[in-house]
Amino acid sequence: MADGAATIARLAGFEPDAGALCRYGGLIADTIERVSAAAAALPDEAEPEPLAPGRPPVTAPAPGPPVERPGYEHRGIGDLVDTVHDLLTGTTRPSALVEAAIDAVNARDAELGAIVALEAGPARARARELDRRRAADRGAMAGAPYARKDLFYRAGRPAECGAAMRAGHVPEVTASVLGRLDGANGIDIGRLAMAEFAMSPTGLNAHTAHPRNPWSADHVPGGSSSGSAIAVAAGYVPLALGTDTGGSVRHPAAMCGLTGLKPTAGRIGRGGVWPLSSTLDCVGPIARSARDCALALQILAGADPADPTAAPVGFAAPDLTGDLSGVTVAVPGGYYAEQVSPSVAAALDRVKDHLAEAGARLVATAPPDMALVNALAHLVLSVEASSRLGPEFAARGPAIGRQVRDRLEPGLAYPATLYANALRLRRPVREAWLAACIGEADLALIPAIPREVPTIAETTAPHPADDPEAVAAVIGHVTRATRGINYLGLPALVAPCGRDDAGLPIAFQLVGRPFDEARLISVADAFQRHDDSHTRRPPLAR
Repeated sequence: MADGAATIARLAGFEPDAGALCRYGGLIADTIERVSAAAAALPDEAEPEPLAPGRPPVTAPAPGPPVERPGYEHRGIGDLVDTVHDLLTGTTRPSALVEAAIDAVNARDAELGAIVALEAGPARARARELDRRRAADRGAMAGAPYARKDLFYRAGRPAECGAAMRAGHVPEVTASVLGRLDGANGIDIGRLAMAEFAMSPTGLNAHTAHPRNPWSADHVPGGSSSGSAIAVAAGYVPLALGTDTGGSVRHPAAMCGLTGLKPTAGRIGRGGVWPLSSTLDCVGPIARSARDCALALQILAGADPADPTAAPVGFAAPDLTGDLSGVTVAVPGGYYAEQVSPSVAAALDRVKDHLAEAGARLVATAPPDMALVNALAHLVLSVEASSRLGPEFAARGPAIGRQVRDRLEPGLAYPATLYANALRLRRPVREAWLAACIGEADLALIPAIPREVPTIAETTAPHPADDPEAVAAVIGHVTRATRGINYLGLPALVAPCGRDDAGLPIAFQLVGRPFDEARLISVADAFQRHDDSHTRRPPLAR
């Protein structure tokens, strides 16, 4: 298997790492066997889901009015919704918030490492412009600051994807989602650190200093949208944009004590966003609360002329009353209950108690074959990513981190027929997951990360080449409950629900049916009315 993969890699134009291919030989063989067996059972008429303009969503609410806040009260620390409220009522001004963001970055980021480029000049100019407007003319963001992961394009400004290969790359277009936030009068303060080519769930980047978790400088912040979570947790901005291909919004949000939303595939357009995996990538917000994610999704969702895979539907924010009467929450056991640490299990029990107090009914379910789901997710990601980045390896040399390279090279070993079958399997495998995990319920409650936040030492060892199996085991544990959700294309939300013995955040994850983000947000908001984990500030942000 390793010899064949090495030959394919050379045909693609670069010299493979023989040791990596040997280590991944078992994974490659197992993936081929599992996917081939599943594909053999497919009916002849099974086809991949269409990726054409106007593809019909499974279910979708009509676009709604701006987020309503019945019975509004100031409930959080640095919440986006609270910030917008203060801007609209004149309690603060856009320029004051931008200056506070700049001051916070200057005071804290040398230690935390969230910011790649602070774009203070353009942010100040935009804030002064919005200061002069009436509050009623300031739009849904009303002058609130935000920041972007370093793979969202803004015309005339660098977008380097955390990669030495792309140093100095300046796009000529602006990402559609940035245009939406700008149009809502958000103020972009700059670019945020990320894992190299968005391929580390812990935040590791071989070319930069390791970013730090604001709760503990010895621990990882999560990745690949590491800077996005740090920026919100550290109090620079109330909202940051990330991308999620296997958990890259959810990992850092969970590890930094925040709320992160991975929407349904296609819910938010990806025009002008550097693509890692064309069928798995999702754009998502990281903020403090579920209601913040509702506001962000209402701005971001909808048709995107630059992305033909975007669903042409908006998002109607639900009434956030905290009442879950009539809502049934499935709690899958089996795979999702295995390898869960005692502290995470105890925190999830508290989540179930709070949801029951809010009126929800909880039912036990059992997941289907998750080994197949995870094999499919691995296959699709490694093939799509290696096909995109393989030519860059050949053209630009080996200026890429070992961990990223090890994860890419298996993609060169899979036959095209296997990849095509993986796309054909997506719909029936998703239907099987929904039937088993959610069944007659409304959504599922599973862990976000089944273990405590790992230390930087655990995930570098001190160099991945010294003990790659140990590092891979930690990464596999971290991504256990997230990576399959992207292959399924389902919406998922993570939110904090306590801290472990070391003081690091623990989070839960809600997974719903396609285009039912409103349900996830309503349930998470009901929990956050009973628990204040999302309002707590980490030690390095005080």
